[in-house]
Amino acid sequence: MDLHLKNKVIIVTGGAKGIGRGIVLSLAKEGAIPVIVGRSASDNQLVVHEVQALGAEALAIEAELSDPAACERAVQQTIAQYGRIDGLVNNAGVNDGVGLASGNYDAFVSSLHKNLVHYYLMAHHALDALKASKGAIINISSKTAETGQGETSAYAAANGGRNALTREWAVELLPFQIRVNAIIVAEAATPQYDRWIQTLDNPTETLKKITDRIPLGNRMTTADEIADMCVFLLSNKSSHTTGQLIHVDGGYVHLDRSLVRE
Repeated sequence: MDLHLKNKVIIVTGGAKGIGRGIVLSLAKEGAIPVIVGRSASDNQLVVHEVQALGAEALAIEAELSDPAACERAVQQTIAQYGRIDGLVNNAGVNDGVGLASGNYDAFVSSLHKNLVHYYLMAHHALDALKASKGAIINISSKTAETGQGETSAYAAANGGRNALTREWAVELLPFQIRVNAIIVAEAATPQYDRWIQTLDNPTETLKKITDRIPLGNRMTTADEIADMCVFLLSNKSSHTTGQLIHVDGGYVHLDRSLVRE
């Protein structure tokens, strides 16, 4: 399917790893120009090489997005290079385990900057360009806002904020034909997730318990599956979809728990 994304300039935060990398590569296959925004210049550049191997173009921007000034610079660099922004994918973040008992004020606020504040700032600074292009915004979010997880108050709060901003922006941006949607991720196979599993006792057994609870196929969601949904939502093939929280999770959040095998 031609999604008509050729030469569309799409910013992807956290685009060098995991889900973000998957989104970048999926965009490149559609002929879009992904702008990879992340803290590691070398990691960003590795993905640029992957995009170029697909015969597409990409731009890498080194930015620590917990720094508000870096968010503005990333948007300005994109506009300076291409003169336009057709889409924004807010994806960067980390489940940093700031719990209610284990956390404190500084850790909680720091986590919000790592996981929520830059979602707002990237959209704020890109807004004029998105109005000009009638572009789209995708917020990558997590099940933690809906299900809870334990010992991760700040990350859960950030994802609740991501979901709320998705609906709020969808309303505010209706007059400009800017569509805003969120993809809710549950148990997804990413390097970050793999590292977390390895910190647990009996990681192999724990991973099997998790996958056994994923109704569709008893397997993890892949980064490619999330990426393909993201790219579809960025395209005009989803031209009447806005304000939606779309779960790409194999039924993990909503399907009846009786489906889970013991």
